[in-house]
Formats: sequence, structure tokens, C-alpha cells
Amino acid sequence: MAISLKGDQEVSSVPATKMKALRVNLNTDIYGTFAEIGAGQETVRNFFRAGGASGTIAKAMSAYDKDFSDAIYGDEDDGRYVTESRLKKMLTHEVDLIEDRLSRKKHPTKLFFGYGNTVATIDFSKKFKGHGWVGIRFQLDPLEDYNDIILHLRFKESDARLQQETLGILGVNLIYGAFYLNDNPKELLKSFYDNLRKDQLEIDMINFSGPRFMYVDNRLMSLQLVKNGMTNAVMFGPDGNNLLPAQVLYKKNILALRGSYRPVTKVNMNMFELSKKMFFKENRVDPQKTQIIFEITLSNLRAEGEINERDFLDRAELLCSLGQNVMITNFQEYFKLVEYFSEFTKERMALAMGVYNLIQIFDEQYYRHLSGGILEAFGKLFYRDLKVYMYPYKDEETGEYITSENLKVHPRMKELYKFFKNNGRLIDIKDFNPNILHIFSRTVLKMIAEGEDGWQDMLPEGISETIVQNRLFGYTKPRKK
Repeated sequence: MAISLKGDQEVSSVPATKMKALRVNLNTDIYGTFAEIGAGQETVRNFFRAGGASGTIAKAMSAYDKDFSDAIYGDEDDGRYVTESRLKKMLTHEVDLIEDRLSRKKHPTKLFFGYGNTVATIDFSKKFKGHGWVGIRFQLDPLEDYNDIILHLRFKESDARLQQETLGILGVNLIYGAFYLNDNPKELLKSFYDNLRKDQLEIDMINFSGPRFMYVDNRLMSLQLVKNGMTNAVMFGPDGNNLLPAQVLYKKNILALRGSYRPVTKVNMNMFELSKKMFFKENRVDPQKTQIIFEITLSNLRAEGEINERDFLDRAELLCSLGQNVMITNFQEYFKLVEYFSEFTKERMALAMGVYNLIQIFDEQYYRHLSGGILEAFGKLFYRDLKVYMYPYKDEETGEYITSENLKVHPRMKELYKFFKNNGRLIDIKDFNPNILHIFSRTVLKMIAEGEDGWQDMLPEGISETIVQNRLFGYTKPRKK
């Protein structure tokens, strides 16, 4: 354990919510404040009920009134209160206050913390189920700087009282995990669902920071959220920090490019540049209100069995170095991806893909689980005037370029294919570079693994240097012949 555990011998090892709260309360070193806005003081209530709370709780408060909240934590530029910015201001204020008011000389062994949440539960019409930001700023050594764990949740329950109880349990799990599971962030992450079910809440973003999490890659923590079934999609930016998809996609035009990016090649970037130009020419598409996403599916990451985390980070490293936002999803079918985007925007959407992915869309076997089969899937995929930009493929045997004009689909799908093509939903990407169509990620990967030369010319500028410098994808210096 990272800290001393005074009084632990009297506490049951069963991770029930009450036992977790009691274990924290009986540790005389843990001491801090609770600031909860929007769903009652549900987290601190668990600590009060567990007993021994006077040794843990310095203060508990809930600034529900907006004027009071602004007076304490400052104004928000956008006038919103259930935001990451508001949560960070709460944590900063409360930790500064405890440091200012409690003497370190009097409390030399105290490990101070500030727990906060700002939450909106389900509305009266039950159209919006609610969401919230939850976080803790805490010490693991009185002489060390503070660590932060900040997460975003989306409620799934349809009753405000149940949501409040769920939030309270999550809060206890977070505080307990911060002090007792900090040396294993993956297990800490899983522990958020102790005494909870996946159908009660979704956790779709988390960031770790501070001295004890110096070596935690937040992109890997994002992957764990999807892998553990805590959410269906996560996103991170070029700086490697996790982003909230709802915030990034809200009221935006969206262009998504799905691929393995193992590694990202000149073909991938050619498809990106050309599809971006096409999308920006569409009616009602404002480049300033457009989000372009490089998406990788969990099934792609599992293509060779278990998910290789090093391999995932290698792909992420290259896409981030190109300044791209990356999304990891659990949506094998494209229509599920489009449905997900539709939760956050009603603006124009487009998908850019190669021939192989387009053929998959017209493969009936992917829709056997739907009562309406492929027609139901296509109804969900194209009901929002979605456009699909198709990047060509060169048949090496015939030298022919495969486009939407000569693409062969299953005979039963011909009429459906014609319908969507003739209605302008499927558009060929033109002006492509014919000199790079022979490039495939799997070929580059094989050349890197076998120490062959020439793969460097198949990648965008600067990518080969990154692979060599960081020894990505198992790169080793070629042996001298």
C-alpha cells in the first residue's frame, strides 16, 4: 500500500460501500473536504453513515445557488456549471482552503484531499438523463504535490433518486481507490463499478495527473474504459489527454475515417486530405464547425487476439504526432457509429473509407442480429443524409482501378447499392495519387518487422523518424549485410 493504514485490522475486506467508507474513516491520516453540486450530498452521506467520519471530514458543502457558487468558485465564461472547468475550480479552491486553514505543524502526517462533483440529474420530461463531472485532488505523502483523478459520467437510470444513490457509491469508490488502489490504475478504474452495474452509469472520460501518475498514459486509460465495457467510445487529442466526446462533437459537422493505422500511411493521409476538401464543399458545412476524427474499432485492435496495449499506443503516438483527434469505439457496424454521432449533433456527417470497408457495409452477415436485417441498418445509416466518400483500389493483376462504377457487390445487394449510389450518397474520391495505391499498412508492418528497407517512403513525412526514434511496432536497427 502507498500509505499507512491505521485501524485497518478492524475493517472487513469485503468491498461493500459502507466498508470502503469506514476504512477511509478509520485511517486517521486521511482528511479533507467534500463539495457536491447538483445531486445532493450523496457521497459524503456514505461517510457520515459509516461512522468515524469526524476523522475524515473537515467540511462538507453544496453551493446550489448559482450566485453563491460564483462567489465561491468564480464565474464561468460560458455560463454553464456542469463542466470540467467548474469541477477543477472547485477542487483548487477547496484544497487551497484546507492548506490555508489547517496548520502543517499541527497535522504533520495528514494526507489532505478535496472531493468534488458537479452534476445534472434527469430532467422532469425524462428526455435528458443527466451527466456529471466527478473528481478528487489528493496527497499520498504530506511532502508530495497533489494528484488528480477527474472523470465524466452519463447516467442511464430514469429516476433522480436512483441516480443520486449511484453517484454516492461512485464517489466512495473513487475516494477509496485514490488512497488504496493508486499503485494499480487499471484496477482502480475497474473498482469504480464496485457495487454498481454497467446499466446504471457510463464513464466516458478520465484523466490521471500528479506525481503518483507520472507514468500513466491517459490514452491507455481511455482504452480501458472501452475494453471494460464502461463506455462505447472514447477520444483523445494530439497532446495525448483524453477528451469528452459529447463536448468535442456537440453541434459539429463530422467527418470520420476508420482504419487500422498500423502504421498510418500515405494512403491514409491522401484519403484524409481529399475527403476533407470534398466535405468542406458540401452545403451547410462550415470548416470552423467541423470535427475530423480518425477512428479505430476495438475489433480492429483485437484482430490478432488479445489487445496489445503497446501496439495500440504505437498507433496513437503516430496519429497524435500528425495533430489528429483519435476515437476508439466498440462499434463494428458503421450505422452504430453514426447513431452515436447523432446523439450530439444534427449537422452534416460523412464517412471516408476504402473499397474493402464499403464491401463490408453491403455484406448481409453483419446485420443478422437485426430484426430488419440490412434494410434496418441502412435506414439508420443514411437517414441523416449521410455521405460516403470512397477511396479507390488498384487491382494489381489487371491494373484496373476499382471505384463505385465497377465495384462488385453480392447479387442480392445490387439494387440496394444502385439506389444509394444514384441518390448521391456514395461519392468517389477523385484526384487521388495513383503512385501510392500499392501501399498497405500490413506491408509496411512486415517490412519493419523483418528489417527491410524502403518502408520509410510509404509513410507521411516525419512518421518514419518517429518510428525509428521511439522504436515503435517492434522496430530494431537493421543488421549490416
